[in-house]
Amino acid sequence: MTQPVLSVVMPCFNEEGTIETVARLVLASPYTAELIIVDDGSTDGTLTAARRIDDRRVRVFAQGHNQGKGAALRRGFSEVRAPLVIVQDADLEYDPADFDQLLAPLLEDKADVVYGSRFEAGRPHRVLYFWHSVGNRFLTTLSNMFSNLNLTDMETCYKAFRREVIQSFQVEEDRFGVEPEITAKVARGGWRVYEVGISYAGRTYAEGKKIGWRDGIRAFYCIVRYSGLFERGARMRRRVPPPAGFDEADSELALMLDDLDGVSPLETVSPPHSREVS
Repeated sequence: MTQPVLSVVMPCFNEEGTIETVARLVLASPYTAELIIVDDGSTDGTLTAARRIDDRRVRVFAQGHNQGKGAALRRGFSEVRAPLVIVQDADLEYDPADFDQLLAPLLEDKADVVYGSRFEAGRPHRVLYFWHSVGNRFLTTLSNMFSNLNLTDMETCYKAFRREVIQSFQVEEDRFGVEPEITAKVARGGWRVYEVGISYAGRTYAEGKKIGWRDGIRAFYCIVRYSGLFERGARMRRRVPPPAGFDEADSELALMLDDLDGVSPLETVSPPHSREVS
């Protein structure tokens, strides 16, 4: 008999139309011991819908104002109680029916962390943005170069962990930079990492997709920042210190991205009649 061993952390922002459906699918899994919903300052009825879910395994936390996916995950990870932890988006892009594949390496004690890859062969996925696919593979390759892992999908939402892994470090990134940050810290921790194929039903921007090209720039920065490159260099040469301060670098990057807000996002530009692959 399958034991409920899984804490599911679900960050959400303005997902009123899907959150109850996703929660029902998560709670239908025999692995689910608890569902931790963190509302990140939604301006629609998401929080009300979350509190309407009548199941003793559900705990709902409200951030008060929008801080970002990373901030919501930081709150959720601090609340988990079960031995295994997984991240679940509150839209319908990722299917909890894939929990079986994701948890198998953990339950068999082959892995400490499992990534669900949208690019592994043999799994169905919706055909969407070509340039998103290119950008994702580029960032994954760059991340692999710094982490010495060989992932195919670093940016995936579906990451499953042993609880001691995700609570062995503090999540610092507030927005989507959390994906390369977690990957870098997992790699630096020497944890056993597996990757399995998952299905994926990506959304368009009209349907509520939130990640954009500015997040790609931040991801590039986070790959370098959390890789430990500067610390390793200083140890090797004993004369090259880390940058004067990452807080200053963060502030400079934030200002630059704010200045670029008026520029048309690259992801919305595509040739007529083109088909884009996510």
